[in-house]
Amino acid sequence: MSMLITGIAELVTCESTTEGAVDEPLHAGLGVLRDAAVVIGGGGEDSAPTVEWVGPAAQAPAADWAIDLEGRSVVPGFVDSHSHLVFAGDRSAEFAARMSGTPYDGGGIAVTVEATRAATDGELRATLQHRVQEMRAQGTTTVEVKSGYGLTVEDEVRALRLAREVTPEVTYLGAHVVPPDRRDPAGRAAYLDLVCGEMLQACAPHARWVDVFCEPASPHAFDGQESRRVLEAGRDAGLELRVHGNQLGEGPGAQLAVELGAASVDHCTYLTDADVEALAGSDTVATLLPGVEFSTRQPYPDARRLLDAGARVAIASDCNPGTCYSSSMPLMIALAVREMGMTPAEALRAATVGGAQALRRTDIGRVAVGLRADLALVDAPSWLHIPYRVGVPVVRALEV
Repeated sequence: MSMLITGIAELVTCESTTEGAVDEPLHAGLGVLRDAAVVIGGGGEDSAPTVEWVGPAAQAPAADWAIDLEGRSVVPGFVDSHSHLVFAGDRSAEFAARMSGTPYDGGGIAVTVEATRAATDGELRATLQHRVQEMRAQGTTTVEVKSGYGLTVEDEVRALRLAREVTPEVTYLGAHVVPPDRRDPAGRAAYLDLVCGEMLQACAPHARWVDVFCEPASPHAFDGQESRRVLEAGRDAGLELRVHGNQLGEGPGAQLAVELGAASVDHCTYLTDADVEALAGSDTVATLLPGVEFSTRQPYPDARRLLDAGARVAIASDCNPGTCYSSSMPLMIALAVREMGMTPAEALRAATVGGAQALRRTDIGRVAVGLRADLALVDAPSWLHIPYRVGVPVVRALEV
């Protein structure tokens, strides 16, 4: 069965070579078609729908059935390449404390670990599914989900197993923080052995990625040498690499990610000139998480500096219970435009193409023949309403 989607005021393809795309500075690099149509086909129990045709509505081929969007716009579904959705508990009081002046140092994760360990599978599954639906209601069609709130072999495996129920982009993050009861030197060393040994072997079959919180500025996270060990062990176990880095201060995370060929280094709040140069000369994506800075009152990353240097940039939500309990990619786009020096077009690309690059995916993040039909509907005549109407639910995943 094929479906024709017509009545599209603006179709953002994120393909700069799209034939007939408007040539206007505000839409630079987005391949915007006006009065457009899309034909979608395929789909079923074993396959996702794909794009079969894209072009002017007046030239659209026939299809088995059609829907008319009546002058609304369509963009590629957002690719949220950094989230922590498998958790229980509540840390709203911690947020209130930060807003009252308490600094963030990464230690509040222990509160979530305790609550998550105590939750049942059913409780975790229900909240996970609810969060994914919340994301789809705001235009996200692909999401990466990390473990990291179990910190035991059994609980990390459980988090990954549940995450695999909602996405193939699953990340083993046993090296999120050192558990509170293991922060003496001997306990810390033993936990690192566990993360790189028994825990890794149990978790690797359930994950695609390995990640580490490389942050020497936090006593709860991991330094450069510890992070290197985690990443190399994960790579040896067949996992691809991601890094939390340079969030609380300058550190080795970004350059370690580039050296080891990680797909992405996430946060990038504090970067040296050497870090920016290394990222610009690599395929490692700098994934920026502006919701964290909004929620912690840290300085925002300088996206303009990265873009001008030629680095690949993505935007993600980092939806988590402590430092950004928001699943809204439209909010992240608006913050990127308002606070990080990005144009609206650059921010939209970072939330779509950039996210796909951060996950090393070529089948999402764009609207083109042969790619997944992951589309988001903008309830407005232009995609510009996404950052323009901050806090208003103008975009959602288009169910096809």
